[in-house]
Amino acid sequence: MLIDEAVTLTQDRLAEEGGTMGDLLEHFRSRISPILVGDPEWDGILECARQLPITMGALPFGFELPLHEPGPVADFGASLASGTRTAAFFRERARTDETDETAKAITRLFGRMDTENSPLREIVGRKLMLEYDIGSARDGQPSVPAMFLRPGERPILGARGQVDDVGIVVDALVSCAGWQRNDAERTNVGRAYLAQPEDTRMDSFGVFPSRSRSIRLAIMGFKSRQGICSYLESTRWPGRISAVDSVISRFQERVNIVRTGANLDVRDDGVGPTLGLTLIVKQRYTKDSRYWLDGLTDWDPFLEALSHEDLVFPEKLEALAGWVSKPTTLFAKSGRFVLLRGIHHIKLVISENQLRKAKAYVFMVLSGAASS
Repeated sequence: MLIDEAVTLTQDRLAEEGGTMGDLLEHFRSRISPILVGDPEWDGILECARQLPITMGALPFGFELPLHEPGPVADFGASLASGTRTAAFFRERARTDETDETAKAITRLFGRMDTENSPLREIVGRKLMLEYDIGSARDGQPSVPAMFLRPGERPILGARGQVDDVGIVVDALVSCAGWQRNDAERTNVGRAYLAQPEDTRMDSFGVFPSRSRSIRLAIMGFKSRQGICSYLESTRWPGRISAVDSVISRFQERVNIVRTGANLDVRDDGVGPTLGLTLIVKQRYTKDSRYWLDGLTDWDPFLEALSHEDLVFPEKLEALAGWVSKPTTLFAKSGRFVLLRGIHHIKLVISENQLRKAKAYVFMVLSGAASS
């Protein structure tokens, strides 16, 4: 069975189980450590999830877990694709509720994807990722989630001259966020791409409509700390390069780093001062059918390396180590589902020339395709 067919089948079966993602998440509370997500924090996630259709459980959803904070707070993330039941839900919501800015943003973006011979769809496919500020939300903050696109259909690779592709993705995200086009911002994103060396790729583009305006770029594939430091220098990143070199160096002393990624915030005045680092200890490829399946111990070396950092709370690391599990069969009203659960990545955040944060991004995804 093709992946799209499996997702459609799973969405149809999930629709028999309930109405919202809140209905779905309630079944998983016992599987999520209160050290990672506390009860009051869980209530906040459920409140958000009750505004989302249960069919979103057919694509990856999960949590952003700040390992540097003592409290069990978390943000919530989910995925959807154009041309699906989930997309139809948001299209109807945008039509009937003019106050729903999220539904309007999603509908604008999917409108670009669904046009005939869409250049955006040729690059990113039909999938969109959402990230809701729950634990990190400030009082009174608007609830429009961050939105991310990944160039999975036509990868944007360094030294390949794909600056036009970069512009297409940026323009789509800016439009869906309801922002006016900013030529200086767009030019700076293009420069960040053109500075990429060979063997790197633009892994994702993101916007945060509820935060200060910027374009979040995730660039993956740097082979060495010298390579990523040279790249940061060429983009005129305003932080101290030696601080980045120091962080990567001490992790390399503890664990084998296969590749390194950088998260940059690009603005109309250049690259922002905060830098995210993703240190990869196992090479994974999105076209691999087992992309979402980690071995039960694959993350242990990196978690051990991370445990030496004073900013990380040991009890959270211990709970995180237990997140990865074998595929699990669940039984529901409509039949069997298979649950996959794992760690997608861990991001180290450097600001003010210090390692300030460590965040784990964990996922869950359901498939009903295994059931007859």
